[in-house]
Amino acid sequence: MITPKKISLAQIPTPLEEVKFEGKSFLLKRDDLTGCELSGNKVRKLEYLLADAKNKKADIVFTSGGDQSNHARATVIAARKVGLKTKLFLWGKETKNPNGNLFLDKVFGADIQYFSKAEYENVNDIMFEQRLALLKKKKNAYVFPGGGSTTLGIWGYINFINELKIQTNLKNIDSIVAACGSGGTAAGMLVGAALNNLNVKIVAVHVLMTKEEMEKHILQLAEGCVLDYKLNCKINPENLVVLDGYSKEGYKKISQSKVNLIKKFAQDTGILFDPAYTGKAFTAYYEKYLKTGNGRKNIFVHTGGLFAVFDRTKEYIPN
Repeated sequence: MITPKKISLAQIPTPLEEVKFEGKSFLLKRDDLTGCELSGNKVRKLEYLLADAKNKKADIVFTSGGDQSNHARATVIAARKVGLKTKLFLWGKETKNPNGNLFLDKVFGADIQYFSKAEYENVNDIMFEQRLALLKKKKNAYVFPGGGSTTLGIWGYINFINELKIQTNLKNIDSIVAACGSGGTAAGMLVGAALNNLNVKIVAVHVLMTKEEMEKHILQLAEGCVLDYKLNCKINPENLVVLDGYSKEGYKKISQSKVNLIKKFAQDTGILFDPAYTGKAFTAYYEKYLKTGNGRKNIFVHTGGLFAVFDRTKEYIPN
C-alpha cells in the first residue's frame, strides 16, 4: 500500500451533528466547516494535489469549473497559501460585478479564461496544450480537472471515512449521502469503505452527468485509485448508489421548490445549503431518508458551497 503525502489545509475533523428538522432527527457531517475561505469538501482533495504540485516544483496550477465553482475558488486560495499562482479555465462569461465564488477568485488574483458551454467540452485538452506551451518557456504548470477528482485527489475522502469511524459506529450506518459533481467525493468514500470492510452504501446525488456516466466515472476513479496505490481491497459496485432526477433544471439553475426547502431548513436550523450542490442533494435526502424517519441510519454530508449563494440572491429572496 502506497500512502501519498499531503499538506494540512483543512480544519478537520469536521463535526458530526445531530440535527432536527420537521420533528425528525438526522446525522449531518459538516464538511462545510473545513475552513472559512477554504470551506467545503474540495479542500480535503487539495491537500494531496497541492502537495504533489509542490513536490513537482510547479510554478502555477491549472484547473477548471463553472464560473461559480467551489473547487476553483478553493484552489485559488489554497494555492496562494502554499505559494503558487492559479489559472482557472471557467465555463461562463466575464462580468464587471462578480459575485460569490467568482468574486473571491478575482480578489485572490486568479488568472481566468472563460469558455462557452460548447468550448468547455474540450477544456482538459486546452489546459494540457497551454501546459506544453509553458514548458517551452521553462515554466511548470500542474494540471488537475474540475473538482480535483483524480486518483490522488480522492485520498481526501478515503481518510474522511477514517474520520467518521472515530465519530460514530459506521457498522450501524446504512448509507452516506452527498452531492456529486465530478465524482471524487463519492469515489474516495467508496475506497475508504472498502479498506475498512464496511458494507455501507455511498449515495451520490449527481448534478452534472447522466446517471450512467456518473456511475461509470465514480467506479473508474475508485478502481483506478486501488490500482495506482496498490490498496488491499476490492471495490463492490453494489455499494454505490447514484440518485437521479434531482438536477433536472441543470447545474447552474435550481427550482423554486428546492429553494423553498433550503430556506425553510435554514430558518429552522441555522444551516444554509447552496443552489448547485447541497440544495439539490438535501432535497433527495429529505425525500428518500428524512421524511421516512431514517435520518439516524443515513448520514448526510454538507459539502459546502456557501459563497455560491451570493450569486443567487434574487432566487433566495425574490423581489
